[in-house]
Amino acid sequence: MTDQPDLSSTFVVSMTTRIHRHAAVYAEEIIDHLAGLDGRHRQPREERLLDSFNTHVETVVARYEPPGIRRRGDSLVFADLYAATREPHTDDDEHSTVPLEFLAALLAAEVEFRGPLRLSGTQNTMLAEVYERLGDCLRSAGLPGHAALAFRRAGSLHRQNEDDDDADRCGLAQARARFEALPPSWRRTGGHISDLLCGYGYQPFRLLAWMALLLVGFTLMISFITGVEVPATFYLCLMNFLNPVGVGDTTDIGGVGQTLLVIEAYVGTVSTSVFFALLVRRWFRL
Repeated sequence: MTDQPDLSSTFVVSMTTRIHRHAAVYAEEIIDHLAGLDGRHRQPREERLLDSFNTHVETVVARYEPPGIRRRGDSLVFADLYAATREPHTDDDEHSTVPLEFLAALLAAEVEFRGPLRLSGTQNTMLAEVYERLGDCLRSAGLPGHAALAFRRAGSLHRQNEDDDDADRCGLAQARARFEALPPSWRRTGGHISDLLCGYGYQPFRLLAWMALLLVGFTLMISFITGVEVPATFYLCLMNFLNPVGVGDTTDIGGVGQTLLVIEAYVGTVSTSVFFALLVRRWFRL
C-alpha cells in the first residue's frame, strides 16, 4: 500500500451532499428532456444531456479541494455512493423515471477520475469496476449514451493498468452502448452486422465461424445447382475461397456455378482480409 492523502469525514460528507444536489438537478433535466419527446421517438438523444452532465461535473471538480492529511490505504473517496448501485433500484415519486443513485454515482466517479488526487493502480482497478457496474445499470435504465461514457472511462483505467483483456471487454460494451444510443436509421443495420460478425472488432474469431458457414452454404448451393458431388464441390469452394480458381477449373459447373464461385471469391477475399486485419490489431494493440 502507498500513502495517499487522507480525507476528513466532514469534507467527504460535504462533497457527497454537493454531488447529490447536482445529481438531483441533472435528474430533473433528464425528466424535462424526456417529457419533450414525442410519442414516436421516446429514445432520448443524449448528446445535449451529456454536455449538461459535463458542466455539473466541472462545477463539482472546481470545488474539489481535499485537505492535505495523509492516510494509508487504497480506498475510493466516494465508496458509499458507489455501494448504493449494488442494491436493487427503487424509484422515488419525485424521480420516477430517472435512477438518481446511478446518476450520483456516475457524477462522483467522474469527480474522482478528473480530480486532483492521483489514483494508484489498485484504485484504478476499483474505479474501473465501479464504472463497469454503472455502465450496466445505466444501459438497463435506458441511458445508453451515459453507459458508453462509463464503459469508456473503465477501459481507460484498465489500459493505464495494462489490463488489455479488460480494456477490450469495456471497449466492446462501449461500442454496444453507443450503438443503442443511435436513433433508428441505416447505421443501426451496420452496427448489427458488425456486432454479429466480429463483435465490433473486439471478437475477430467470430469471423471464422461465419466464414465456415459461408463455405458450407456456397458448397451446398453449387452442388445442388450443378449436380456435382458435395465432396468435390467442397474442395473446389475451399480452394476458391482462399485463392480464386481459374477458368479451366470451372468448365464443368456451368454459368450459374461460375457466377456463384465469383461471388464466393470476393466474399472470401474481404472476409479473410478483415479477419487478419482485426487479428493483427488485437495482437499488436494498434
